[in-house]
Amino acid sequence: MSGHSRWSQIKRKKDITDQKRGQIFSKLSKDITLAARKGTDIKTNVALANAVEQAKSANMPNENIERAIKKVSEKDSAQLEEIAVEGIGPGGVVLRIKGITDNKNRAVAEIKKIFLDHEVKMVNPGSISWMFNNPVQVNEQTQKKFNELFEALDDNDNVRDIASNLK
Repeated sequence: MSGHSRWSQIKRKKDITDQKRGQIFSKLSKDITLAARKGTDIKTNVALANAVEQAKSANMPNENIERAIKKVSEKDSAQLEEIAVEGIGPGGVVLRIKGITDNKNRAVAEIKKIFLDHEVKMVNPGSISWMFNNPVQVNEQTQKKFNELFEALDDNDNVRDIASNLK
């Protein structure tokens, strides 16, 4: 009866929950650090105030928030930068991915790999902006592929925002 104890079930669920929470905290921490570049005072920096408010609504501990703000003043820490990646998928669906990373080349390569695995072709930034005005409707099978793609992108720590013309 190994693996059937109540404790092992609770432990497994807790591990999954903790992992998801860690991913959320990591993304929120990057947002805070990026916003803190414009100033570390919450009263004068609206972007920082919004990022901290989001972190608090996700129950992020105050010490994690303070650590993310302090990263801006550290000289040795990696500098975060924003990235934007665009692609065209099956059925004429277009995607715009925005992210925050400390290594642009690695992040773009990871997103490109996810695109390749889900039949999405990467395009030059700005070349598909006009395609966001006419929402596209796809069949059920293609919709399932895009749901898997969105899940894979959400699991990537560098991805912050996903926009598409999918209806």
